[in-house]
Amino acid sequence: MSANGRSTASASTCWPAIRCSSAPALPPGPPPRAAPDSQEFDMKIIKTDGVLSVEAEQLRYLDGLNAEFVEKTLLTEDALIEQCRDADALMILREPITARVLAELKKLKVIGRFGVGLDSIDVEAASRAGVQITYVPDANLVEVSTHAMALILALTRRLKQFDSAVRAGRWAAMADGAGITRPDRQVFGLIGFGQIGRLTAERARVFGFHIIAYDPHMPAERIAAGGAEPVGFDELLARADIVSLHVPATPETRNIMSAKTLSRMKEGAILINVSRGGLVDEVALADLIRRRHLAGAGIDTFEQEPPSPDNPLLALDSVLVSPHAAHYSTQSYAEVRNKVFADVASVLRGGKPVYPVNRV
Repeated sequence: MSANGRSTASASTCWPAIRCSSAPALPPGPPPRAAPDSQEFDMKIIKTDGVLSVEAEQLRYLDGLNAEFVEKTLLTEDALIEQCRDADALMILREPITARVLAELKKLKVIGRFGVGLDSIDVEAASRAGVQITYVPDANLVEVSTHAMALILALTRRLKQFDSAVRAGRWAAMADGAGITRPDRQVFGLIGFGQIGRLTAERARVFGFHIIAYDPHMPAERIAAGGAEPVGFDELLARADIVSLHVPATPETRNIMSAKTLSRMKEGAILINVSRGGLVDEVALADLIRRRHLAGAGIDTFEQEPPSPDNPLLALDSVLVSPHAAHYSTQSYAEVRNKVFADVASVLRGGKPVYPVNRV
């Protein structure tokens, strides 16, 4: 890639496996050479997130398109409109692709989303405009489910408290472990039983947790086939020692764990959120933990990211937090980027994406 961020670069697709399919294969070959500034291009692809790095492996998917590839950091509607009017394709992370943005980008044909969440994209407006959206629905399944279990085990085994005690010179900190219960005596409740929820349940079952699940969009028979006891929402809150959220951010799920809902959780339970910010009333959660109605929480996603320093959850020892990192591994990042590049290139060639969101 040249110093100005431009390059020309190959497409291939593969049918996704039920989980974490491998990235589309590429033939071996040297990385594409940067195009001279004077070259005329047939189309323009803009990557807007300013976060994910791009390697020669991804650029080879664009080989033969005669496409200008540009990397920018465009985090607002105004910036997207101002700098993407000539874009045929966008590759985004969480940038706001609203109806207003789509109305101004007259040349746009395809949007590739690095991940699975679509809450920053107006899918209906894109469909009306004839813009294809692609995403990676099997992105990060292993990573997110593993991260959820890491938070759960650390909280239920009180690892943060033990670590702090030893560092403070309190080796005889066994009393801090009072109340630790074996997994086979605990009920693990999942709200949402999609791919990540089911994989988290599989991992939890290995430790002996009894699994219950609530998913209004899934038949009880399918939940049972996935190894969980299907229950209603209220029953899950009343029975679960651990409540783990595995739902997308939608108007239906926003603030699903409100002050009222959180107060109905079993006394001494913990809450895990590796899904999306906006699902949990963070102030109410902190209050219930301070009052010892709840034992703690593991939070990877926040309403505001990064969270404000005065977010009350950050002041609590019984809360474990991470910086929206549940999705991360070296392998998952490579797979997600490859799949987006492959699908965007396929659409620009007049083909169909492997991972379509909408029909156009």
